[in-house]
Amino acid sequence: MDPRLENYAVEHTSPLAPELEVVAQATRELTPRPGMMSGLVEARLLQALLHVARATRVLEVGTFTGLGALAMAEALEPGGTVTTLEADPDHATLACAHIDAHPLGDRVELVTGDALQLIPTLEGPFDLIYVDAWKPDYPAYFELVLPLLEPHGIIVFDNALHHGTVLEEGDAVGAFNDAIQADARVSNALLTIGDGVLLVWPRGENTG
Repeated sequence: MDPRLENYAVEHTSPLAPELEVVAQATRELTPRPGMMSGLVEARLLQALLHVARATRVLEVGTFTGLGALAMAEALEPGGTVTTLEADPDHATLACAHIDAHPLGDRVELVTGDALQLIPTLEGPFDLIYVDAWKPDYPAYFELVLPLLEPHGIIVFDNALHHGTVLEEGDAVGAFNDAIQADARVSNALLTIGDGVLLVWPRGENTG
């Protein structure tokens, strides 16, 4: 996308709450790869999906510094919770500090460990499942989380355009996108937001 249009989209998206902007600034200052953080438009998209669904339960695979989890926590119905999984202990430590400092941090439960081992121990259903973790494991994450999804829920995969490498033969994310496109169990929409956001939901009688 033309960078001017990307900037235009950002300029015409509601800014983050001040508490989240603190997290974003700390991520930019304290981490070597701040680009792993959810962008403004993507964070607002997640909040919009939760708002429309009046969601109460969210699962996040890949916490990083906590901005995504906290953004989603802000959009939940009262009593709602976000369960977020993080394999990197350094990221988990930083995320814990941000969660503890946020006024809605009590809505977030951070679990440290390998998501491939943790997901089977969780009880669903979840209204929204957000996956932003190790890209080659996307097929495994999908198979693990699909049974945990509420019948009218949605799964969101980040980095679905993989910096453009999905156009190249053998790209892991490209192969995953192809598999989702061909999967008769679900419907999907690939959005050109940020590095690509893939929305996946169960296919039913009225969803095609």
